[in-house]
Formats: sequence, C-alpha cells, structure tokens
Amino acid sequence: MLKSAEEIRSLHEHTVTSDYRQHYHIQSVTGLLNDPNGFVYHKGAWHLFYQWCPWGAVHGLKYWYHTISEDLVTWKNAGACIRPDTFYDNKGAYSGSALPTDDCVYLYYTGNHRDEDWKRSSYTCLVKLDDDGNAQKLEHLFGPNDNYTEHQRDPKIIHNKENGRYYIIIGAQTKEKTGCVIIYSSDSIDKNWKFEGQLKVPGFENFGDMWECPSIETINGHDVLIFCPQHITLPGRGGSVHHSGYLLGHMDWNTLTFTPDNTRFHVLDFGFDSYAAECAANPDNKNKATLIAWMGLPDASYPTDEEDWSGCLTLPRELRVRDNRLIQQPLDDLRRLRGKKIDLESTDELPRVCEAELISRGGDMNIKLFAKADGSGGLDISYDDTAKTITVDRSGLNKRFNIELGEQRVRPLPKGLFHLRIFIDKSSVEIFVNDGDAVFSTRIFPTEDESKLFIKGDASVHMWELNRAIDESFVVD
Repeated sequence: MLKSAEEIRSLHEHTVTSDYRQHYHIQSVTGLLNDPNGFVYHKGAWHLFYQWCPWGAVHGLKYWYHTISEDLVTWKNAGACIRPDTFYDNKGAYSGSALPTDDCVYLYYTGNHRDEDWKRSSYTCLVKLDDDGNAQKLEHLFGPNDNYTEHQRDPKIIHNKENGRYYIIIGAQTKEKTGCVIIYSSDSIDKNWKFEGQLKVPGFENFGDMWECPSIETINGHDVLIFCPQHITLPGRGGSVHHSGYLLGHMDWNTLTFTPDNTRFHVLDFGFDSYAAECAANPDNKNKATLIAWMGLPDASYPTDEEDWSGCLTLPRELRVRDNRLIQQPLDDLRRLRGKKIDLESTDELPRVCEAELISRGGDMNIKLFAKADGSGGLDISYDDTAKTITVDRSGLNKRFNIELGEQRVRPLPKGLFHLRIFIDKSSVEIFVNDGDAVFSTRIFPTEDESKLFIKGDASVHMWELNRAIDESFVVD
C-alpha cells in the first residue's frame, strides 16, 4: 500500500524529466498507467480515471487515479481516488465504469482479492464520489459467480430507461475457457443485484478465451457491443493476440441477446497500441459518444519501462456510425491547441509536438516521420493507389519494441485516400484517415538523429506546433 505521497515524490521528479513525456495526452503521474476507467460527464466537467501502479512500470497493485477536464482537451490531476485497502480489493482496484446522479458519481469497479493460497476472487464494488472529491466505499455489490472461472472483471453500469432497471455487464470466461459477458440487474443503484445470465452473441460463441472491458453503447440508433477478446489472432493484426473492437447490431434486454448485423468483428484501432476502450455519452448530442483508450497492450513492454514509468491514453475521439461502421474523429476543440504554423518549404525538421493535415489530390503517397537526415528509417506511412491500401510501418525506427507482435499494419481504403490528420506527441502518433474511417495509434520513441520529415505525393500539407494541455502536477492525496 502507498502510505504517503512522499514515498513516490522523488520518482515523480525523475519521471517528468523524461524526453518522452507527452504534452497533450494523459499519462501516468508515476509508475504505470493502463486502462481508462469511469469516463463520465457530471455537472460541467468530464471525469476520467486510469489504472495506476504508483511504484514503477509494472502491473502491480492497482489504484484508480482521477483526472478532470472541462473541455476534453486540457486535463488536471486530481489524485488517487480508489485505493486497494479492503478485504475485497486487497490485490488491486481493477477496471470499471461510472454512473452520474444529481448529487454524486457512483464508481463501479472490480475488487481483486487473493487469499493466503493466492486464489483469486473477483468482487464487484461501489464507491460514492461526492462533488467535493470525497470518495466513500460502500458495501460490495456481489461476489464471483461460481459457474465461471476466476476471470470476471470490468463492470459496465447501464441504465435502461425503457424498463427502469440498472444492468451491470462484466467480462468473463466460461469453464470451457471461452470469452463471454455475464449480466446482473437491479432496480437500485446500490443494492438488490441479481444474476440474470450470460449475454448471447450469435456467431461469437467461441471467439477468444476472455472478453475484457465490455460495453454496450447506443449511437445513431445503433447498438454497439465493444469488448476486448484475448488470446486470438485476427487477420492483419500480426502477432497480436489481444484486441479492442466492436460489433454493430441490436441488443434485446428481455432475452439478453445481442444480435450482430453481420459476422464481422471490427477492430477499433488499426495501429499497434490501443486497448481497453472506455466510452462516455455526449450530453449535448445523443447521436455520438466519446471514446478514449489505453495506448498500450497487455503483456507488452515499452522503452520507458527502463525509466520506471509507462503508459498514456489516446486522445478522446468522437464516435459516430457511418456506412455501418463506427468512425472516430478528433475533437474540434483540439484546434485550440494549435500554435505556430510551420513553413514546410523552409524546413524538413519535424517538431516533436505537432499536428499535420494532408489533403490528397490523388495517386500514391509516402510520409516518413522522424526519419534520419538521409531519408532512411522513421515511421513510414504509405498509400498505394493501385491496391487501395494504407500501410503504417515502424520497423525503421531506432528503438524497436514488441517486435514479435508485428511492425506493420495495413488497412484497405476502397474509396482511396483523400485526407489525413496526424497528431504527434513526444512519444506517440495518431493517424486519422479519411475523416475518421480509420485510425492508427502507435507509441514511438525517437532518438536524437531521428528528426526529419519527408513527404512524397501530390497533396496540400499544413502543420502546426501544438501547445501543452496536460497537467504534470504531483497530486496524490
């Protein structure tokens, strides 16, 4: 347990000196960050939490760390919110979700308990967070279901306004070692929860051995089942076995059946580093939601592990449905971060923190980010107009990592390439293709001799430096 903020103050002071600290992406205050949790809008502010291990770049004892924003662009640290300090969460406060009410926000999370023989039990727990930031743990809601393995976690709270009931959906694993979602319901926020059954998803009865971070969202009248199937390989995903994706379809709460529109599982992010997506409803527009994800993967390592810190989140993205697919678009308010416009005719130096926008006039396109002076290496973004595919390849960078998961990702573009928005931070790149039809998120860690930008192709290109938007204050208590 973290007994005092002073235990990790020197670690924070060391961490913020890293050349790879982000300027406009949420990142760990110390130690390790992974899943985003409890993403919610309440009384004029967005609240977002992340899984946090304070002591280093290891998946150790997890807390919930709290960040707050008024605009989804600039974020302030608010400190540790949920601490693993009870019987039910003695080995970690694992992922979950949030429900806003008139007077507070309720946080639902998995309490990871282990006994003296290291046997795991998962408890669904509840915290009441008042408007002054005080977090009060309430009685746990229910314990593990014996009809499933020990892998039961990541409760998503859903209020069904049609029947007035509350539902909690949980990622789980059957005794036969297949991934699934189990469902509980209640007429109350904090009591009377009962097991309703297992979610039926026709065509996906044997799709990975565990489903993490499940969510059911309604966007543009479409029901969307978002989840992370584990230990399964998918076409075009290299050696990755952990994925974040979705199905479009229809949810029937009476029969606990999600009927997909087709048999295709859609990947949310075509890049190398994206997992555990968390959604929040947009209070001003029911036709869209806002998504944020961990820019990382389970069972993976990153160069900053050597500096005793790891992890950041993606930019928040607006979700809509278009042509029977989810599209992800960067927030309009991100334009407020734009600073000096870069004259690309007078320099080939690539700022470490910037945004680029390209409008293609047709034909092949090649972009090298953080290449060497002779044009070699770098993060390579290539569009083949004959094959109608875009390829992102990071094998040319000096610092290579997670090589076994693959260093190249390809996405078909049946309509061709006409638009790119690229967000570059100190150790990440996010590429939005064709107004949100696809997105590639990747961590990168350029070295001193990797600083050049090269573009080949017929396109209009604009680039801006971006201002800082993330608070680096040391806030724990």
